[in-house]
Amino acid sequence: MASTSGTKDDVGPPRSLSRRMTRTSTMFDPNADGVDSELVPSSLASIAPILRVANEIEKDNPRVAYLCRFHAFEKAHRMDPKSSGRGVRQFKTYLLHRLQKEEESTKPKLAKSDPREIQKYYQNFYEGNIREGQYTKKPEEMAKIYQIATVLYDVLKTVVPPSKVEPETQQYAKDVEENREQYEHYNILPLYAVGNKPAIMQLPEIKACFRAVRHVDNLPLVRRVGDKDKPINDILEWLSSIFGFQKGNVANQREHLILLLANIERRLTGEGPFEQLNNHTVKQLLDKIFKNYVSWCHYLHCTPIIDSPKVPASADREQLHLLYIALYLLIWGEASNIRFMPECICYIFHNMANEMHGTLFSNVQPVSGGTYQAAPLGEEAFLRDVITPIYEVLRKEARRNQDGKVSHASWRNYDDLNEYFWSERCFKLGWPMDKNSDFFVHSDESSRHHARRNQAVGKKKPKTNFVEVRTFLHLYRSFDRMWIFLILVFQAMVIVGWHEDGSIFGIFDEDVIKNILSIFITFAVLNFIQATLDIILSFSAWRSLKPTQILRYLLKFIVAAFWVVIFPVCYSRSVPNPTGLVRFFSTLGGNWREQSLYNYLIAIYLIPNILAVLLFLLPPIRRHMERSNWRIVTFLMWWAQASLFMYTLFWIMLLISKFAFSYYVEILPLIGPTKLIMQMSVSNYEWHEFFPNVTHNIGVVIAIWAPIVMVYFMDTQIWYAIYATIIGGIYGAFSHLGEIRTLGMLRSRFESVPSAFNERLVPQKKRPQRDHHEEDLWVKKNIAKFSQVWNEFIFSMRMEDLISNSERDLLLVPYTASDVRVVQWPPFLLASKIPIALDMAKDYKGKEDADLFRRINSDDYMRSAVIECYRTLKDILSDLLDDDRDKMILKQICDEIETSIAQRTFLSKFRVSELPSLNDKLEKFLDHLQADNVDDEKYASQIINVLQDIMEIIIQDVMIYGHEMLERAQSQYQDNDKKEDNDKKERFERINPRLTQIRAGKEKVKSDSSNYILIVPFAILIYFCYRCLKVVRLRLLLTVKESAINVPMNLEARRRITFFANSLYMKMPNAPIVRNMLSFSVLTPYYKEDVLYSKEELQEENEDGITILFYLQKIYPDEWSNFVQRTKGSDDLILIEETRKWVSYRGQTLSRTVRGMMYYKAALELQCFLDYAKDDEIFTGFRTFNIDKHDRLLKDRESAMADLKFTYVVSCQMYGGQKKSSADRDHSCYVNILNLMLTYPSLRVAYIDEREDTINGRSQKVFYSVLVKGGDSLDEEIYRIKLPGPPTEIGEGKPENQNHAIIFTRGEALQTIDMNQDNYFEEAFKMRNVLEEFHKDHHGQRRPTILGLREHIFTGSVSSLAWFMSNQETSFVTIGQRVLADPLRVRFHYGHPDIFDRLFHITRGGVSKASKTINLSEDIFSGKLSKFFLTPPIYGLLIRYNHLGYNSTLRGGYVTHHEYIQVGKGRDVGMNQISQFEAKVANGNGEQTLSRDVYRLGRRFDFYRMFSFYFTTVGFYFSSMVTVLIVYVFLYGRMYMVLSGLERRIIEDATINSNKALEEALATQSVFQLGLLLVLPMVMEIGLERGFRTALGDFIIMQLQLASVFFTFQLGTKAHYYGRTILHGGSKYRATGRGFVVFHAKFADNYRFYSRSHFVKGLELGILLIIYQVYGNSYQSSNLYLFITFSIWFLVCSWLFAPFVFNPSGFDWQKTVEDWTDWKRWMGNRGGIGIDQNKSWESWWDAEQQHLRYTNIRGRILEIILSLRFFIYQYGLVYHLNIARGSTSILVYALSWLVMITALLALKLVSMGRRRFGTDFQLMFRILKALLFLGFLSIMTVLFVVCGLTISDIFAAFLAFLPTGWAFILIGQACRPCVKGIGFWDSIMELGRAYECVMGLVVFMPIVILSWFPFVSEFQTRLLFNQAFSRGLQISMILAGKKDKDKTHST
Repeated sequence: MASTSGTKDDVGPPRSLSRRMTRTSTMFDPNADGVDSELVPSSLASIAPILRVANEIEKDNPRVAYLCRFHAFEKAHRMDPKSSGRGVRQFKTYLLHRLQKEEESTKPKLAKSDPREIQKYYQNFYEGNIREGQYTKKPEEMAKIYQIATVLYDVLKTVVPPSKVEPETQQYAKDVEENREQYEHYNILPLYAVGNKPAIMQLPEIKACFRAVRHVDNLPLVRRVGDKDKPINDILEWLSSIFGFQKGNVANQREHLILLLANIERRLTGEGPFEQLNNHTVKQLLDKIFKNYVSWCHYLHCTPIIDSPKVPASADREQLHLLYIALYLLIWGEASNIRFMPECICYIFHNMANEMHGTLFSNVQPVSGGTYQAAPLGEEAFLRDVITPIYEVLRKEARRNQDGKVSHASWRNYDDLNEYFWSERCFKLGWPMDKNSDFFVHSDESSRHHARRNQAVGKKKPKTNFVEVRTFLHLYRSFDRMWIFLILVFQAMVIVGWHEDGSIFGIFDEDVIKNILSIFITFAVLNFIQATLDIILSFSAWRSLKPTQILRYLLKFIVAAFWVVIFPVCYSRSVPNPTGLVRFFSTLGGNWREQSLYNYLIAIYLIPNILAVLLFLLPPIRRHMERSNWRIVTFLMWWAQASLFMYTLFWIMLLISKFAFSYYVEILPLIGPTKLIMQMSVSNYEWHEFFPNVTHNIGVVIAIWAPIVMVYFMDTQIWYAIYATIIGGIYGAFSHLGEIRTLGMLRSRFESVPSAFNERLVPQKKRPQRDHHEEDLWVKKNIAKFSQVWNEFIFSMRMEDLISNSERDLLLVPYTASDVRVVQWPPFLLASKIPIALDMAKDYKGKEDADLFRRINSDDYMRSAVIECYRTLKDILSDLLDDDRDKMILKQICDEIETSIAQRTFLSKFRVSELPSLNDKLEKFLDHLQADNVDDEKYASQIINVLQDIMEIIIQDVMIYGHEMLERAQSQYQDNDKKEDNDKKERFERINPRLTQIRAGKEKVKSDSSNYILIVPFAILIYFCYRCLKVVRLRLLLTVKESAINVPMNLEARRRITFFANSLYMKMPNAPIVRNMLSFSVLTPYYKEDVLYSKEELQEENEDGITILFYLQKIYPDEWSNFVQRTKGSDDLILIEETRKWVSYRGQTLSRTVRGMMYYKAALELQCFLDYAKDDEIFTGFRTFNIDKHDRLLKDRESAMADLKFTYVVSCQMYGGQKKSSADRDHSCYVNILNLMLTYPSLRVAYIDEREDTINGRSQKVFYSVLVKGGDSLDEEIYRIKLPGPPTEIGEGKPENQNHAIIFTRGEALQTIDMNQDNYFEEAFKMRNVLEEFHKDHHGQRRPTILGLREHIFTGSVSSLAWFMSNQETSFVTIGQRVLADPLRVRFHYGHPDIFDRLFHITRGGVSKASKTINLSEDIFSGKLSKFFLTPPIYGLLIRYNHLGYNSTLRGGYVTHHEYIQVGKGRDVGMNQISQFEAKVANGNGEQTLSRDVYRLGRRFDFYRMFSFYFTTVGFYFSSMVTVLIVYVFLYGRMYMVLSGLERRIIEDATINSNKALEEALATQSVFQLGLLLVLPMVMEIGLERGFRTALGDFIIMQLQLASVFFTFQLGTKAHYYGRTILHGGSKYRATGRGFVVFHAKFADNYRFYSRSHFVKGLELGILLIIYQVYGNSYQSSNLYLFITFSIWFLVCSWLFAPFVFNPSGFDWQKTVEDWTDWKRWMGNRGGIGIDQNKSWESWWDAEQQHLRYTNIRGRILEIILSLRFFIYQYGLVYHLNIARGSTSILVYALSWLVMITALLALKLVSMGRRRFGTDFQLMFRILKALLFLGFLSIMTVLFVVCGLTISDIFAAFLAFLPTGWAFILIGQACRPCVKGIGFWDSIMELGRAYECVMGLVVFMPIVILSWFPFVSEFQTRLLFNQAFSRGLQISMILAGKKDKDKTHST
């Protein structure tokens, strides 16, 4: 082995150990170079830098690299001699094998021995890289060099004996050690770098802030732990020495603080000077960061430390404020999961700042009385002593959650623990915190030592302030004012309608008024219910409540109870001749008979409400009271509302419309029939009536009124959609939406686009006055600025393959300063203008010039084209000619043209009819100029020939006096050359040879245009490139025909161009210069999704033989064609990589998101160039200005400003694990993420690193938050911050992933972007405008804290389902968000594109809430109604909210919405994907219904904002569920009336004329079908943005594609999962998948997913409809039946068959056969432990009941009660059997149970027989079955012959007994422990299997029948992929697997 001189005996592993290292299979590839450093096991992480250095120097000196690896091996063996760590043995084995090979293959190069070799190499390395490079190399290069030098010296010390280390080497090593910290890897600012500093460190604001942070001279001296002689460099290091913060945290927050200060300083100070910080800079930052802390202090009635009166007057206030800010940021940066608890951080800061005060000012400690001592602490002291104990409490509580299986009341979430710090008792924790306090310690912890490892131990602590109990009553408790209002109005309307004729004017009748006053009794009762719910639902938190809070609840309950008693007593006293209950109350109050007493009591009762109204109408008083902390004011605010805004008018008008409709359409029509029904007497029932003496037919009244009452409470959602559509449309129109929506509109307004661009997107500068030259230059410069941005926009679309090269040329706008006096519009605007002008001139018969010129000038574009063509041609010919005489001729021709035009003699001197022939020659001439120049001589000859032809046509054919002009020109040269023959053939033969380089210039331009970021680096080409562009442009002007009018052809390119142009006319803030704009970051959470598709994934075929590449080629044929054109000529490797990118950029991948977000930096660099470039540089162009030193400095400034203003962090949680994983997919993800960092140097990746460290002799996992960036070929670590534990175990994964990475973000704003989003260059250019919205005041002094942005759904073209979702989502992100933001003011945070006020949110809990289960769905949805009862159904407004939006609003934030900018967004595109997504968000809404956020907002919002909040959040999902319940209530009511015979008796009653009354009653049920109006928002938005004709067409097409079926189906998904979540819980994250869905889902998969949510419910409703049809048909007209039930049948069919209608190849016969086989196998397979539910029905059936296992007793009882409805079928139907012979005796029902029990026993016998005799006693089992069969035949024969049983009775019996069996199954599942205890569980399971088989057959048979007909499958294919068909998708080839191999091979 290597020489180990200088080492001790432990040079390597013992030989015995070496022999034990066998050649086991490992995850490493020994042949792969450079991978070992990235695959180091976590327990050996410290050797990774050594191996990296070995890989770096491998090529330079293999022997030294070998020595480095040997040193790494030795170090690894010392760290883990027994190889006990995970993966250590395999890694050491691999490394040992490699060392054995390299020992023989490598030899010293510089010396004869290894010690001398490495010493010599070290000296050479230092001299060649450090000594020479420290003033020339960049800081990042020097950081890497110093890292290598440090590792080399460590290796050197183990190889070279100390005595043989040369002094020179030692001196070099000392120098490296001293300067190493100056050259560490940095994020944005290389703060301590010397020598060649980057441009960002030269910015004066950065220097000023750095100086302020480094001002520590006047601070008390504190030495570091372990390095006492090292000085303190800045205030953060000083704080770290006192409190023990981690080094990585200090470095991270140092840069963070400096960047924050620098950006604020620049805006406040302007251009400078920046010698020291502005007085207001630190104060402004202090106010922002500590606003929440100050509010917390005021709430707890303590003095904020930052305003402490103990601070001496002589103290440096600026420095002290900086210390406060730095301390808070250091606490926040190391707080890990505690960042979700902002008030806990306030508490920590409060005490630590107080301790810092003691150190600064030698204050006396409050406990001991001594002075504070500034004793230094170790690096992890803060983490260990402060954060970890709190984290352990969080972790313990999270374990109680048991993955969402236990009740929320059983554990404390983030909110509970944070709200502990909302009360003064938090100060009892003391400081340092007492670990024995109640917050940390559980009293009986030691008694629970037998607890399982994954469960918490200890006594359960009470909830804090609020308990999330699973009950629908939360909706009433949170929104009690709304429910009370609706109930009281309903009661009043019924009273008015019941009076006489029901006229609304009856309200003025005295009796009616008296009756209406009874609503106050209802009011009191409802308030009593609310007070009772407050006590019951918060009971589990009473131990944590303040005594005043408990007293408040009790007083509220007592007062409410008092009014409940006093109101009925007093009201009954006012009623004359009381009866019944009223009479009872009238005897309780003595002899008080005066009506006035009741009125006085009403007046007293309404006093709080009157006070609330006054405060509502006087906003200033309300705001003052809201901000007050006086206890009396707090008490008064208990009753108060809030301020009055436009939304008040919105809701007043809406409620008036709703109540009018409800009264006249829903309530009043039912009053008359109800009176008649109540007066009827029915004594003859068709079943056994248990209550025959009930008066007024109350059962019928309930059956009729119940659906209407439910509709009454639900239809406000419909009215909201109507009014939101109207208001949203008005607001959208006034916002200029859709003013430019087509290319025609763009062409008509393009002339004003540059001025609109400069007004909106360019920083405004003072316009020159009076000076005409300056004015002209100003206009040209503005047009040049627009042109460059426009061209970069066009180039970006070309790189995205949305346009072709020819389309790019047609869309580009010249920006150079030329002699052309007109604006040079893009050629697509000038298409066919020249040919038309030529035809116009050719056909012109007049003699006057004026008429012809007037015709040309009437079209501005034509005029511009003609002038530009003339000027450009003149310029090209002048440059081309190399002979002065030729130039003179050309000049005279041009002078003649210009003179004749000026004198209006053009037609008399020129033959315009010859111009077309001249045009033909010009086209040929330009073609030659652009031709490939293979032979220079031939090339020049061709140009000369055509040029001579052109001049001949001009002089002889076009010019009438051409010969005379030629002779005059020649005469000027006669004296110089007497012998020269002036023949025309001898002219124009000499041309400029440099112009033959036009082709070279053209190719250079093309190459640069194909690379979006590159610029032209060669100055010599600029001139020729410019000339080339002029040639290209002139040819386009002359040759482009009408086809260019439709450029671009790509629909996405058209959309982007028109939206960008349209946005320039919308209202937006003025753009600041880049240096003054707000800084911002983008944060993207990533888990394990696709990054970049691999070559194998592109070629992988699905079951139909279709690859992703082929699929996308057919969906995007034009983009594929553009891609082929762009990559033509590329080598194979480049082509493969480009193909991977092309496919990935059309999916929902991380690479697409990163590419889009990095447009921000490209836009910022261009904006910086336009801000600071000189005039000549602007006219030269952004892509060609990098020529001289000044331009390079400007380029560096651009990059520096972009880094100062923009940071992009991708939180790749699993990146560290993927790096070390042996799985191919994980490794591929790692490589792709690494390549993204290498491609985009500004990209940062944060991940959670898991390591194994030995602590106290035990191996333990340690977790770190790590930030890395791209290096030369690998990632480079920037910051590493240790965590108290695994961060993702506490809360939900995605918020925790964001939280750990948020500390690495920068700036004042933060945009959260999901990894399925995209961005566009032109939209990124508007970012600085959007950020200015944070400075705008709204509604007084309020500034936004969240800026909402609209999204564009880019997945709409994949399939019809994707199109449905795209249209639905588009209406949500536009008109929906628009109305919510203004006027309703209830827009919260919708997910991903929103921009946060970063400082506001990081001091208030972050940008997401993370409590387990309760914050399951980051996006909380509402507003999308898909009513089942529509034909077609509606699918309107989808509104999503985030818990953070609630939190932001509750903490005083304000949310706005802006539509002049958009971000791309991908959506689910397959049926199952969409359904899982809907299920996930329905779960999230169910959990949110229970949350404290909804409760507090519902209570704190004023009356009308509460309405907005409810109907646009959880109210939507509750309304969806109520919609489904209406159907159930309606049908069960009908079944009750039909089977009991009441409906027949009522209709046939002679007192009711011609059945009209009941028909009116039944017809009234159909009012809920008005939900069709909810389609209006989508139609309105499409109409606004694309035209109403398009909107109508899209709507019709969607209905033809069965959108109604799809959205009706999704209604069932929402209702099912929302209701189940509230009743039982069981919410979980559902990974929907974001791939391309072109596969066929098997029947078993669909059955598993939709069985309980749709199929069971659909079959139940179908049975109800059949019963209603069969037993009501004898007396009902078929028209009435169809009118009532058609929409319900539509619902049933949609729920049963939609998954198969929208399943690719769902009706293909071969697929159907395969599905049947698969389903039978699945049904028959046995389950068990470890058997996946996809493999066995038993496993799936067991998993389906999981929600019942963990539900509480209340949930089980409710489940049993709901199951009892299935017994009604048997009770009602057995009396209608012919065998019953009309008997209504109870015995009939009893006999039916005998039959049922007999059947169940027979099934039980068969089941038992199969288990006992099925294997060993086959004969016995067959005899048993035979006996049962013979017995069954005998009984049936007797029943048919003797008892009169009929065939119809058999079918009726099935309808009667099947639901009963299903009820047994449901009840058995709910009572599973009991059923198992008595041994009946297996029977229940077998019965369930039988029912599943029957249901599967019922659903499957129609599919089988339809699959027999081939045209059905073809129709379905066209139905699913119609949108793709319209764009050339050959889906029939796709699904059949008939690939076009010739085209595929082209890839």
